[in-house]
Amino acid sequence: MSKKIVSIFIIILVMASMTPWALAMEQVPYETYTYDHWEYIVFTPAAYVPGESISGVNLGIGAFSDPQGMYVGDDGAVYIADTGNSRIVVLEPDLHTVRRVIDSFYIDGVRDTFDKPRGVSTAIDGYIYVADTENRRVIALDGDTVVRVISNPQSEMLEDNFDFVPLKVTVDFAGRVFVIARNMFQGIMTFNQDGEFVGFYGTINVTITLWQRFWRAISTQEQRARQQLFIPTEFTGLDVDPAGFVYASNVDRAGEQAVRRLNPNGEDVLRRGENDNVGGDLLQFPASDSAFAGPSNIIDVTYRGKGMYSLLDSRRGRIFTYDHEGNLLYIFGGMGQQAGTFRQPTAIAAQETRILALDAIRNELITFEQTQYGALINQAIALRYDGDETQAVEKWREVLILNENFELANAGIGKAYLTAGDNETAMYYLELGMDRVHYSIAFRRWRNDFLKDNIGWMLTLLVIGIFAYVVIRIILRRKRGHVVDDDVTGGGMIA
Repeated sequence: MSKKIVSIFIIILVMASMTPWALAMEQVPYETYTYDHWEYIVFTPAAYVPGESISGVNLGIGAFSDPQGMYVGDDGAVYIADTGNSRIVVLEPDLHTVRRVIDSFYIDGVRDTFDKPRGVSTAIDGYIYVADTENRRVIALDGDTVVRVISNPQSEMLEDNFDFVPLKVTVDFAGRVFVIARNMFQGIMTFNQDGEFVGFYGTINVTITLWQRFWRAISTQEQRARQQLFIPTEFTGLDVDPAGFVYASNVDRAGEQAVRRLNPNGEDVLRRGENDNVGGDLLQFPASDSAFAGPSNIIDVTYRGKGMYSLLDSRRGRIFTYDHEGNLLYIFGGMGQQAGTFRQPTAIAAQETRILALDAIRNELITFEQTQYGALINQAIALRYDGDETQAVEKWREVLILNENFELANAGIGKAYLTAGDNETAMYYLELGMDRVHYSIAFRRWRNDFLKDNIGWMLTLLVIGIFAYVVIRIILRRKRGHVVDDDVTGGGMIA
């Protein structure tokens, strides 16, 4: 066999051994990265790559117009709030088949229509809930019939002239309806199964420092007008997990926390990870264009399962994914004209391993498919969430083959060894993963184990040392005593 044939054969083997993610990397139209412990940008393999761009024209139902809301049902069906066309489009899980288009319905036997709906969700009872924005109501549909209407809520907690304009809606397993309304800063509005307003949920209060109070006190009226208003901030997106915890994205001017995990009492129980940041890109993110500088503008959130959730940034078109401990897993997406980038992202949802997003200018549903790298991270996180540390370690080791600088993989392996009781090995990996909290735990346990295993001979050595010290002191004292006696005797004889 000639050298040329051998070379060709080797090239074919190498090409065949390349994984799909490796081949796709050169086709990804955006940078993929994460942040290390020191909050520096670290570029990574792509966790997700562009899939399809699906338009209403492709589906045979006419072009989408300014789509603003999306939801994936338990059966995988995708519900799209096609806002500009005042309709709800329901797609089969394959995304290529239209299940139904809802552009009209019946209320008390009278035919009615939507007016620019911006939010859609489904409930455990099968009803479709729609934030019928410009009609200033939330309706629940059973087929083509409206079974519940929420409009013009009345309460002492609301101002007399309050204008109810719902933007987003979701429903928990108990039938509670959560609504984000326009210009509602007090929190998420909650309604019971009868559609009655019961109060605000998850209110975010903005604190004012003493320094800020001082400057506002001495500022002129024009300067105060230009300053940030210190009022409770707005929520921007909603999703609910099977346990009834509500994930809500919010306006985050500080670039630190753009999402909350709210328990049934409306208390934020979200964990914020090692860097204490669940706000997307950091405040000092560099950008040549001022429009892209500064912290992320998170406009939507989707719960992914196994404690994972993803955020959508409308400023730079990024998608950020975190685990249940608040650790940043990966970042992908971007703004642009190429396939897989955004011009105006508006909503995000998860369909099994696939990520879906809407673009209001492209008027498309954009899909992202996981790579081998992304799949391994997702699997490792899921295994750790379920408590299967042994299998998680194997996945993390495979992740490190693809990205040896991934701190979270080393930390994940270290946590597994910590759980297994191998504290010395855990310390090694936790140091590589820059996980100070768990490293301290591993070190303390290693120290305690070392003392427990060696306390016997250490005490024996201590006793022997003390005994030897005492004996030596006695011998030295006696020796000095003999010398003094000799001196005294010798002096008497001379005299």
